[in-house]
Amino acid sequence: MSNFFSNMRQGFGRQTNTRSGPAGTSTGQPGGQRNGSTPTTPSTPFSPTLTESGGATNNQVYNSSQESTEMELPLPEGPRFFFQSRYARLGVRGNFMPLAAQPPNVDLGEWLAHHAVDQYRLIEQLVLVVQEVDNNTGLSICNRNHCSTMTAGVGHTYTWLNSKKEPVKVAAPQYTSLVQRWIVSKVSDTTYFPTDTNMTLPMGVTPFPPSTDFGGSGGGNATSPIPAGPSNLSASLAELAGRNWVGKAAGFPENFFHDVKTIFRQLFRLYAHLYHSHWVEPFWHLSDGVNGHGWMDLNSCFVHFVSVAMLFGLLGKKDMEPMQPLIDIWVGNGSVPADCANGACTITTAQG
Repeated sequence: MSNFFSNMRQGFGRQTNTRSGPAGTSTGQPGGQRNGSTPTTPSTPFSPTLTESGGATNNQVYNSSQESTEMELPLPEGPRFFFQSRYARLGVRGNFMPLAAQPPNVDLGEWLAHHAVDQYRLIEQLVLVVQEVDNNTGLSICNRNHCSTMTAGVGHTYTWLNSKKEPVKVAAPQYTSLVQRWIVSKVSDTTYFPTDTNMTLPMGVTPFPPSTDFGGSGGGNATSPIPAGPSNLSASLAELAGRNWVGKAAGFPENFFHDVKTIFRQLFRLYAHLYHSHWVEPFWHLSDGVNGHGWMDLNSCFVHFVSVAMLFGLLGKKDMEPMQPLIDIWVGNGSVPADCANGACTITTAQG
């Protein structure tokens, strides 16, 4: 894990000290840390209550978020330290506008494809941190016992549609694996991402074949989460000739922008889960609660992601609710530049 954070800081061009990573295993509570002060409870209120059901249809990849008709009562949960300004600090200086903005003479489709792949690669490394198996327990930090559902704090639960198009709750590790499989399968298929991404899946995770019948091998097992099939490109050339879309000139299919937004929506959910379920363990303890390898680098990756997503309008307000207090801090202090916060390059319906 320490190698990843060391490489990340070098990639960001950041100068840091040479102190090593964490010492020992934590109980998952701030008091379990060995060094550093315990974070104090934030005064920021909890996010609004919301249940999101992000599942799949035949021509749509778990893209619909359905608000629950039943009001949920807020349940007790630990303090959200990362919603305090003191824990919103970054491991880099400045902001990510130079990396987010589209360069001159670069096709918008190519640039969005670059960001989709780049952002996936960053969070993939963060996910590996919580997937690392403890030799003593045989369990990863994010496991079916600790993360029996894919959540992002009180009132935000993400589900997957099974073969009967029914939303089902799945453990966070399984949800993460499903997201990884779909994204890598999508961007690795030149029919949908006609660019050399050189993407590979983590060990033990198999891709979805481009022509997969997502009904599952069990003939419609109601407990087997599935994504949707590939984008529908059945329109004739004559029909397509009169329409315009993001990436058309570079050879991207008509559904490309929809796929990019779906990728960003799912990556956001992975970030939200990392913060709400794993900010203390492991990211706080990786730095012993001080500057270094853990939470500040998590912040750096996430603020980069948010800057890109907001600049091009890839996420809706509802999507960002679980992390809105932290995003508001960054918008306020300029870590998310004004142009990004205002969606200066938001892609309109006519474009996308």
